[in-house]
Amino acid sequence: MRQIIVFSFSLLFLISCKEKKNQSSTLTETITKQESIKYAKGFSIQYYDGYKEIIVTSPWPGSQDVYRYLLVNKGQTPPKYNTESDIIIQLPIEKIVAMSTTNIPALEYLEVDTKLVGFPSTKFISSKKTRARIDKGEIKDLNNDLEINMEQLLDLQPELVIGFSVNGNDKTLNQIEKFGIPVVLDGAWTEQHPLGRAEWIKFIAAFFDKQDKADSIFNTIESNYQKAKQMALKVNERPIVFSGSMFKDVWNVPGGKSFVAKYLEDANTDYLWKANKANGSLQLNFENVLEKAHKAELWIGAGSFENKTQMTNQHKGYSYFDAFKTNQIYTYTNKVGPEGGLLYYELGPLRPDIILKDIINIAHPGLLTDYKNFFFKRLE
Repeated sequence: MRQIIVFSFSLLFLISCKEKKNQSSTLTETITKQESIKYAKGFSIQYYDGYKEIIVTSPWPGSQDVYRYLLVNKGQTPPKYNTESDIIIQLPIEKIVAMSTTNIPALEYLEVDTKLVGFPSTKFISSKKTRARIDKGEIKDLNNDLEINMEQLLDLQPELVIGFSVNGNDKTLNQIEKFGIPVVLDGAWTEQHPLGRAEWIKFIAAFFDKQDKADSIFNTIESNYQKAKQMALKVNERPIVFSGSMFKDVWNVPGGKSFVAKYLEDANTDYLWKANKANGSLQLNFENVLEKAHKAELWIGAGSFENKTQMTNQHKGYSYFDAFKTNQIYTYTNKVGPEGGLLYYELGPLRPDIILKDIINIAHPGLLTDYKNFFFKRLE
């Protein structure tokens, strides 16, 4: 459940809101290079003579704060033009702590995963490669999300902590900063385009001088995504689709401008809430959804259920939908880690091309020759 909270962007890690973060310094030195960012809206990377500047403008939804990270080589003097709010990080970095399972694939793809020395609640990590390091004791479990074992973290002496925030109020990460350990905010989850989320691998890469490798990885993912999208758009028939499921008395439906809706659009489906302007989730009651979606052909993204019996045990009304009756319900539970974590939440943000292909394969069977779904499976 914790992994769901992490990738669905739960409220566990909140960075303390500091007025000084609103201060915006203007570096007057000459930019030697600017990183090409095509889809992501929440960060930028500039190169100057002797250092790199990363600016994060979307650390959490609706944030007015701007975070500036200045990356300098150890032994070099920090840039002259910086303010008290700028965070100076010395390179190279040998030891890091990450706070979200979504960081694990990026570290592995960039081949810097051996630098990870600590993580809260390691049981939620699904990657076989990283789990092997956990089993060997090379990655320490730092207790749970709300009660980080600060003494153990300090013993690890990380040179960087990769965190995330929901509204800028997090005592844990603020405390880490007070101990002199740089904390950077990964805002990938705020992006509304699936490729924008994946492009944050360039943000991670900047701290390890892996920009060329990140560009190569992202370009491949982008190419795969766009090729699959173009194939889907050639199909004339667009199945009617809905998504989400009940949590207590609320059905969380992806808004029409959300990243989930973007997947459904690019897979050439007719998403019932496509006209909605929300970029997050809509909180509807069961009757609202049943009235609009009871005749929909496909139900894609029906929570983390393992089978239809589990669904009706939670809410008998699920059986009223045509998609339930015709066995056209799909969940992202096809790949489960050894401790029960869903790989969809861990790897999915970096591999939107795989998610899109899965949805296309569901919506347009046979279009992708010999393709087998990776994240999604049909419930029986």
